[in-house]
Amino acid sequence: MSSSDSLTAAEAAAELGISVATLYAYVSRGLLSSSPDAQGKQRRYDAREVRRLARRKADGKRAGKVAQKVLDWGVPVLESSITLVADGRLLYRGRDAMALARTESLEDIAALLWECSAARIADAPAVPLAAAQWAAWLKLWSDSTPLDRALVLLPAAAAQLPRVWALGREAQLDNACAVMRLLAAGMMSAAPSNAPLHRQLASVWQVRNRQQAALLRAALVACADHELNASTFTVRCITSTGTHLFGAVAGGLAALAGPRHGGETVRIAALLEEASRAADLDRFLATRLSRHEQGVQGPVLSGFGHPLYPDGDPRARLLLDLLRECAPARSPLGEIEALARAVRDTTGAKPTVDFALAAIERVLGLPAGAAFTLFAVGRVVGWIAHAMEQTRDGSLIRPRARYVGEVGG
Repeated sequence: MSSSDSLTAAEAAAELGISVATLYAYVSRGLLSSSPDAQGKQRRYDAREVRRLARRKADGKRAGKVAQKVLDWGVPVLESSITLVADGRLLYRGRDAMALARTESLEDIAALLWECSAARIADAPAVPLAAAQWAAWLKLWSDSTPLDRALVLLPAAAAQLPRVWALGREAQLDNACAVMRLLAAGMMSAAPSNAPLHRQLASVWQVRNRQQAALLRAALVACADHELNASTFTVRCITSTGTHLFGAVAGGLAALAGPRHGGETVRIAALLEEASRAADLDRFLATRLSRHEQGVQGPVLSGFGHPLYPDGDPRARLLLDLLRECAPARSPLGEIEALARAVRDTTGAKPTVDFALAAIERVLGLPAGAAFTLFAVGRVVGWIAHAMEQTRDGSLIRPRARYVGEVGG
């Protein structure tokens, strides 16, 4: 492209009102493209593409004010009283989620988000599914990943269970408890149980240290909800069509698995492994960052920098602090912290919750994929809360598209 049709990184960032680092993040997420200049020394950005994105950003700022009036059919801006992310804090129904994570169980958070008593959850009827049937399914899918197993077993269980999602509050709560426990059991390859989920995970993963089990509990609570992320919005969209809870949660689980969402934990685990084998950490990091500058698609570094937390993800901060308190004497925690410091010093980016979950998996020697399991088992509680809220709202979520193609004569 000619220089008149393109912008330098600094010019593009100024046009968008963002930093150059954020501009690079936009490219990595596919929001913008770049190409080398004639000398091959710098990358340039299509001016029309940058200005189109700038208009969309401006539209986005106005969307909260006008979307309700414009799109009465199905609003894209949803009102919710479940979770607030603001000023570097995460609140569950107005209560500090990180304070809750230090003391409460996931079941306690379910009671808070579902607006019922903890006793109601603890005393929920056992999952009405034959133990022999569940065991046979587990055996059949024993070689599958936790994600694949859960995606198969949730619909299979749904076919044999009552699905009266909208027929009454008590039926909703029974279904909610069943879905929460079946998803966890599928991912753990265990029988459904009313025992606290962090204890079930600790047992399956043979975590016998009490502090480490408490860390698993805190991780589940920290992951319970995070406003309208991609998987939660998916759950709300599916619920708005009238589909039962099992289907909505299965959709949320599929969305969570994407490498730009909860599935990023797998990429972070690979990053930690590569970094551990690097003879020179600074050179390793420089190589990874230079790949991005050369136009390689993907994030600068998986697990660092959260747009909602410019001063650092409080979930990562809490979980890494707790991990530091209970890490085994001989563990890779030191090298993981060295990588986090190097990234911070080089880019300014701080760890996200995904990084913290992957660090827990590696330091405690948990099975591969345990980080994603923690994320999914925790997040199902939030999905269910949003499904309940969407059911009460009763409207169909049906955003409109802004057409940008050609218009024929």
